[in-house]
Amino acid sequence: MEAADPAGVAGSSPELAVCGDLMVVTGGAKLLAALYKEPGNEDIFIYDCSTATEKLQQNQGDDGKSAGEASNDILACTFSSSGTYFALTDDNKRLILFRTKPSWECLSVRSVIRRCTSLIITAAEDKILVADKSGDVYSYSTTEPENAGTIELGHLSLLLDVALSPDDQYILTADRDEKIRVSLTRAPHNIVSFCLGHREFVSKIFVIPNYPELLLSASGDCTLRLWEYKSGKEVHCCHLSSLSTSEAPPNEKKYAVSRTAYCCEGNYIAVLYDCLPTVSIFQLDPEAQKLIHKQNIPLICKGWAIAFEKTGGLWILQEDMQTPLLFYQPVNGQWQSSTEERGLIKMSKCIRDNWTAFEGSIGKESCYQNLYKASFDNMAVYLQKKEERLQQRKILLCPERRRRAGMDGGGFQTLHKSMVVAPCCPLSTARRFSAFKLVETQYLHSEGEDAEEDAF
Repeated sequence: MEAADPAGVAGSSPELAVCGDLMVVTGGAKLLAALYKEPGNEDIFIYDCSTATEKLQQNQGDDGKSAGEASNDILACTFSSSGTYFALTDDNKRLILFRTKPSWECLSVRSVIRRCTSLIITAAEDKILVADKSGDVYSYSTTEPENAGTIELGHLSLLLDVALSPDDQYILTADRDEKIRVSLTRAPHNIVSFCLGHREFVSKIFVIPNYPELLLSASGDCTLRLWEYKSGKEVHCCHLSSLSTSEAPPNEKKYAVSRTAYCCEGNYIAVLYDCLPTVSIFQLDPEAQKLIHKQNIPLICKGWAIAFEKTGGLWILQEDMQTPLLFYQPVNGQWQSSTEERGLIKMSKCIRDNWTAFEGSIGKESCYQNLYKASFDNMAVYLQKKEERLQQRKILLCPERRRRAGMDGGGFQTLHKSMVVAPCCPLSTARRFSAFKLVETQYLHSEGEDAEEDAF
């Protein structure tokens, strides 16, 4: 028998996003953005969500937090495909939209219905799709940034991720109940397929950009899976725990994936684990439709986020003030640490200067710990109670034990005589049964007293 713990996602952690020459790092309520590859350009755009103008209404939402209890921490963020727009949501139920070109500008601050877990901007860059903790997906316009959201679809479970096909024809949603749903964008109530096979919550999904018929998913069951999502067919499953080294802990929950990144040049996939300080890199073989493990990159502390450059360079954000950013460059099919990257020094200094925004995320518990199904083994309890019942029946059939309990004395006989009633009356049978149950109760009570006396 299995049951799911009712708690939701524990909270947010810092994010890292790279699009072209733009890099964004979020921590707490702050957003740090820069053109990290431009030499001599030391400009840093800093936005603090606590200064956002749109304030949450002072009423308690369905997720149990009132505005006064909410923080301004950033929960999720994303670039548009061209990098023109950047959107984020915070713990204060706000959706904030920015235009990044020619310079950073805040276009709107809108209230959302419930706290969000994931968001994505359409390839056409006209809508933002926002998934929330109640299982709903809302769409918000980018061209009309002041308009309220429109509900697109809903699950009966907490949503953990939302994705789109590269042509915007399909919306894909992943929830805590092991399901991946594929719906038509133009008619989200029309469900195309379900991708079923995971045994725990589905934490991350994305459609492979240069192989748009394939979907990659990651789950708390410690697997990466490839799907032909339009038909719901699973084509490959990679068990992450089988890649562990001797130093890795045996607890499989540590292999839950918290972040994924994809590089079209070389078809490389990087995954970051929730509780394991390691980044694993895979390569997609599109013809065989399988993942090939290439390398594990060990970290000195917990990793927060990862992002690929177009050329294959891998950025890693970790909870270390001295070296908050790492950069790995592919060399002959292997990723090697590089300390001479142009933007590494610039962005690392920016993060250190604003380290107070990241301190609240240091040492934070797993954001997925409350999403695992809890298993209960009640068979042992059942067998124990069954054995007790059998022993009680044996006792009732034993004259010596009944005599000790006084059941063969006057009390039992008196009770037995009081039960003599008209046998044709239906109520008499019920009364006789109740009386015999009373005798059994009296006997068990006396047996308990005998046991106490023997123990004393």
